Amino acid sequence: MKDIVIPKTYNYVALFLALDCNYRCSYCINYFENGRFNGEFISGEGWVGALNRIVSRDDLPITLQGGEPSLHKDFIYILNNTKPELKIDILTNIQFDVDEFIKLVKPERLRRKSPYASIRVSYHPEVMRLDETLLKVMKMQDAGFSIGIWGVMHPLYKDIILEAQDRAGKMGIDFRTKEFLGDYDNSLYGAYKYEGACNRGFRKKCLCKTTELIIGPTGLVYRCHGDLYEGRKPVGSIFDTEFELEDVFRPCDWFGHCNPCDIKVKTNRFQQFGHTSVEVKDAQN
Repeated sequence: MKDIVIPKTYNYVALFLALDCNYRCSYCINYFENGRFNGEFISGEGWVGALNRIVSRDDLPITLQGGEPSLHKDFIYILNNTKPELKIDILTNIQFDVDEFIKLVKPERLRRKSPYASIRVSYHPEVMRLDETLLKVMKMQDAGFSIGIWGVMHPLYKDIILEAQDRAGKMGIDFRTKEFLGDYDNSLYGAYKYEGACNRGFRKKCLCKTTELIIGPTGLVYRCHGDLYEGRKPVGSIFDTEFELEDVFRPCDWFGHCNPCDIKVKTNRFQQFGHTSVEVKDAQN
C-alpha cells in the first residue's frame, strides 16, 4: 500500500480511536453543535496496518484521542505494535487501569523531545476526583512516563482548576490550563481568528485549508473537527490503498458552523502562540 506522507505544513495528527467516553461533561467540545456519534471500532490489527503507512517526523506524533481512546479494546495492542519510528501521544482522562498499563507498555514508547508531556490527562472536576487523578498520574510519572495534566478554565470551575494546579505543582506534576471554548451563560468563550465562524448564526461557502490530519474511529479522514463531530462528508479513508494527503484549499459550505477547535488562536506543537488549525478565505453567501 502507498505511504501516507504528512505534508511539512501539518502541525497535528489526530486519531480518534473512539468518540465514546465514560464521562459526559456538560461543556464537552465534541458536542458543540449536534455531535452525532456511534460506537463503531476498527480492530487493533487494522489500525496498526493503517498507521504503519504514515510517514511523519520526530517532532510530529500521532495523538490517540477521542472521546476516551483507552475504551478501545485493543488500545494497548495499538501502542505496542505501531512501528517505533512513528511517535505516539495520548489524550486521556486516565480512567484506565494504570497498573496494567505500566506493566504492558514501556515508557520509551511514549516519550519524545517536546515542550509538553506525551500523555496529556484532561482533568474535569465536574465528573472526576482530583485525589484519584493525582495518584494515578504520580504512579505513571514514577514509572518513567512523560505525563502531565491539563484543566479547562471553564467559568464555573476556574478556581477549582487553579487549586488543583497548585496541589499538583507541590507534588512535582506538570499541570497546565487551557482556554475554555464554547457556550456558557449566553456567551461564546474563546479567542478565534475568523469572526463569526462558530456563532452558528449564518452559513457561508468558503475555501479552507487544514494543518491537521484528522482520522475518525472508522478510518475516515476529515477536513476539520467540525466535519468529524457533525458527521459531514469525509475527504477519504486511511484504509484506501491509494489515499494521499494534499496540502490544498478545499471548498466548504459550513463557514459559520465551525468547531472552536479549528479556528481558535492557540500555540502550535512547539508552544509558539498564534497558530490556527485551518486557513479560511473567500467566505461568501
